[in-house]
Amino acid sequence: MPEAEEGGRTERSGRESAIVKASAVGIALNVVLAAFKAAVGIMSNSIAVTLDSVNNLSDAGSSVITIIGTKLASKPADKKHPFGHGRIEYLSAMVIGLVILYAGITSLVESVKKIASPTPPEYGWTSIVILAAAVIVKIAMGVYVKKTGERVNSESLVASGKDALMDSVVSAATIAAAFLYIKAGVAVEAYLGAVISLLILKAGYETLREAISAILGERVEADTARSIKKTISEIEGVRGVYDLTLTDYGPDNYIASAHIEVDDDTTIAEVDKLQWKISKAVMERHGIIMSAVGVYPSNTGDGPAGGIKKKIAEHLSKYPEVLELHGLYVDRDEATLRMDIVIDFDAKDRLALFAKIKGEITDMFREYKVIVNLDLDICAL
Repeated sequence: MPEAEEGGRTERSGRESAIVKASAVGIALNVVLAAFKAAVGIMSNSIAVTLDSVNNLSDAGSSVITIIGTKLASKPADKKHPFGHGRIEYLSAMVIGLVILYAGITSLVESVKKIASPTPPEYGWTSIVILAAAVIVKIAMGVYVKKTGERVNSESLVASGKDALMDSVVSAATIAAAFLYIKAGVAVEAYLGAVISLLILKAGYETLREAISAILGERVEADTARSIKKTISEIEGVRGVYDLTLTDYGPDNYIASAHIEVDDDTTIAEVDKLQWKISKAVMERHGIIMSAVGVYPSNTGDGPAGGIKKKIAEHLSKYPEVLELHGLYVDRDEATLRMDIVIDFDAKDRLALFAKIKGEITDMFREYKVIVNLDLDICAL
């Protein structure tokens, strides 16, 4: 087994252990908190505290799903799934979002019932002390789980950590409601229960949205893309790096491809050596497999290419939506001028702007057959 692959497995094993450990801590603490809060809620006849205990149970269930998802995602690649099972983590995060949404809907229904038929609560100082302790535990747990999730790049853990921190705010609100009832005799906990339910629904929606976005495929972080491009561009013989594409097969599991620009007198053997060096460097520095390295030729020697490129670049500078010009090559034998341009996704009408620019460049160089391709703004340029 190659050293890089062995190292990758060790790293993934450590990541899995960290996720399972953090989730197990979350399960244990949430079950304990749910039990105490349920007791306080029943004794004080408080719907807000009771719903808070239900929220803790849903959090424990979410941690169980995280562990199951992580275990399934860590299964090695097989014939049917040659890129592994890492995307299962995104599916588990989606399930967690649905669980949170269900908890929010259920608690909202119960809160509305209490608002329609209110029953006075009976808070005691013991209940308040228990709730205060729960707030401290939730804050500590939320920080721990969220930081662990960020460290090991686990969307499920980050979502659980954020949820725990939000729960601490909710628990603090129930304490405030208890003080208000004890001091002024005003019972607002049914309305507070409704607010808690809406916050739970918001957390569920955001978790679900982020999981679906990851499954659909997101733009790679700019720092990651720039770092990989830098690694490739530092290899002797590479004149430029373009069209970097990273396909996500789960957290920290990418398959990459890119185009490089080389002198047009570079031999096939030299190109092959460059591709091998690039694949090796990207794997060693970033732990990413290069599935393909395409080639753009760059005009060498005396000729009109330099002047043409400068003229086109000056023309495109009028359009801030144009992010990049690359792959420009003047084929004198066939009187062909070809290039790729990248237009920002935020452009008002990308296709219309592309058609306009293509027409303008064609008019500028009527002595050539002009081929302009519209490239996608996939990674940082």
